[in-house]
Amino acid sequence: MKSRLPLAAYLAVCILWGSTYLAIALAVRTLPPFLMIGLRFTIAGTILLIWCLARGERLPPWKTFLHSAITGFLLLCVGNGGLSWSEVRIASGLAAIILAALPLWMVILDKPHWHENFSNARVISGLLLGFAGVVYLVTAGGSSVHFSLHNTSQVSALVVLFVGSLSWAWGSLYSKRHSVPGSTFIKGSLQMLSAGVVLLLFSLCIGNWSHISWASVSRQSWGGLIYLIIFGSLVGYVSFIYVLDVWPAARVGTYAYVNPVVAVFLGWAIAGEPLSIGQFIGLSVILAGVMLVNSKALSKGRIPNLAARKT
Repeated sequence: MKSRLPLAAYLAVCILWGSTYLAIALAVRTLPPFLMIGLRFTIAGTILLIWCLARGERLPPWKTFLHSAITGFLLLCVGNGGLSWSEVRIASGLAAIILAALPLWMVILDKPHWHENFSNARVISGLLLGFAGVVYLVTAGGSSVHFSLHNTSQVSALVVLFVGSLSWAWGSLYSKRHSVPGSTFIKGSLQMLSAGVVLLLFSLCIGNWSHISWASVSRQSWGGLIYLIIFGSLVGYVSFIYVLDVWPAARVGTYAYVNPVVAVFLGWAIAGEPLSIGQFIGLSVILAGVMLVNSKALSKGRIPNLAARKT
């Protein structure tokens, strides 16, 4: 039974993190996106921190708090917050496909490795191919995925997704370059808590708290939020940390290629989102580009930077 645990944990990461796109779409139907995501990370971060302290872990020094707060802001406030806001305006499957190109931003923002990356034909080809997939998706494939460049709301969501992707990539690189002491669980809990508090304060400033009618929040939205807290931020994250300890990093990193497929399928099966050849063409081209970009890292057993920070 014990030998099956790593596979079970890996499948949990693939399926649970892929399903969070649909859970977000359900949660933001009647919950304001920034309020929803703030509640998610505040509650999940608090639970994880209490669990860490109960295990005998100590709170880290102030430097760890600061770096965790900055990382949490970039990854979770801007990254996940932007995703939640965008899913009010576009389908969850489309959002997942666009975010599948996130590793490409990692290469562009990783300035210390520019010489190595941009002298590699596979990396350059992968970048061009991946971004071509995104362009196809929102232009030639736009009508088949219910997206239009003439729809101001949808274009705004696309821009926010790109900004969120850049912030996630930047936050991942920042975290990598500012390593601090403390367990991954402690740092993860602090990232979620800091992001959650900022998001709740932001939602207060923009009037979410004064305008929301809690009685009108649907069961679907509450269910989506609870799912995100338990299965997205706690079970999924703990499963990832566990399998990363017992499997080669490159094998674990392949979850990033499975998540958008799960998101597209669940969006179609449960939420009635469009499922079209245009989506699969765009997704296939983007993932082919990402695999080219990561081929060198994967051959050396390294994991893409973004994978180690998903919550």
